[in-house]
Amino acid sequence: MSQLIDLEALLAACSDDSFDDGIRIDTDLEALSGPGGPVKPAVYEGGKYQEDRRWAAPGDEKPTPVIVIDNVPSQANRLEEAVRRNRASAPVPEFVLDLSDMTSLPAHLPRRISSLQFPHRNADAYLRDAQLDGVDFVKTELGMNILGATPEACGPLMAWFPQALLYGFWQSHLGKKRHNTKHARAWVSEIIGWKPASNETKVFGLKGDPLNLNTDEALTSNPDDRLRWEIGTAKTANVEGGKKDKLSEIGHGQVPFMGDEATAAAVSFARVTQRATVSFAQLRRIGLGPNHSSEADTAARALLVALGLHAHVLAFGRGFALRSRAELRPTKTVTTWLGADGDAERGLGGATDTEALLRGAMNRAKSTGVPLDGWDSEPLRLTPRENLRKAIRATWPELDG
Repeated sequence: MSQLIDLEALLAACSDDSFDDGIRIDTDLEALSGPGGPVKPAVYEGGKYQEDRRWAAPGDEKPTPVIVIDNVPSQANRLEEAVRRNRASAPVPEFVLDLSDMTSLPAHLPRRISSLQFPHRNADAYLRDAQLDGVDFVKTELGMNILGATPEACGPLMAWFPQALLYGFWQSHLGKKRHNTKHARAWVSEIIGWKPASNETKVFGLKGDPLNLNTDEALTSNPDDRLRWEIGTAKTANVEGGKKDKLSEIGHGQVPFMGDEATAAAVSFARVTQRATVSFAQLRRIGLGPNHSSEADTAARALLVALGLHAHVLAFGRGFALRSRAELRPTKTVTTWLGADGDAERGLGGATDTEALLRGAMNRAKSTGVPLDGWDSEPLRLTPRENLRKAIRATWPELDG
């Protein structure tokens, strides 16, 4: 059995004088229906998959056609979500934007948005447009520290947004004359389907209707509120905000899904793999700032690696669902330490092992003076500024019953 990755190894690898390169995790995945079972890749505008050609092995004469089932940004979001759902074992800092008093929000939308769900992490517009204890977040000392942090002086991010240092950020929502700091990802993960049997398969179908409703009469509906519709033209129908419509658009009648209207289907692949890497070189670019020691910098970087490993196991260490018809299970995982003296297989262990590694890294970081203000604490509550409230109300107005 391979030796598990331990804290001392991470600390040595994350020091300024280390020549170790990183960690690579390769996993063979299988659809729940078995090898070759159809898997639904992510679908983009125009019903397109993210297609590519990759070299499967150095000796190959030709690259292999592939489809990216789940790309790098999507994987980062899934890792953050796994941490959010498991904060008991991954006690990272968390802000929560509380929208519970926004009664116009429909039931399917969240009443609380976690900082682990912010699309742009510490650089997100929701953070910019929030208040802390009734004060605009950007004007609080905490807000100014977080929004002004850089990779070279990342103390506020280690204390409150460590995921940003692992999965990257671009502070691009403050305006051209303000901070526009960028930080590249240190953790990169992707799921690939090799040798797709087809890249043009569509799902054809017919939406049925027991009554087979059909009428040539004019119909008017309010596209924002489908409770409001009537037979008749916009002039004769009593429908506020009404526009010309069809029965098929309001859910009645038989509707075929053919041609361009057919959606992209799941695809059968020769094999499906996931590759995740964490770069020690990228992490060695970050520092806590001039008031911290190199020992603290090293401990902070090691803590980030431990967080990444734990998030990976939480998200992908067992069967997982990416989307409808994309339920996958790991069948084999090889973790490789990319060292200065050669590569070596290492063990990752299960969630209990990576949690212990994370806890140990937290204790070491704390002992060296790494700022961990928000770690192992209750989420910090934020509320929306009035301009954000108005945007929410304008998007989701209160509708009558």
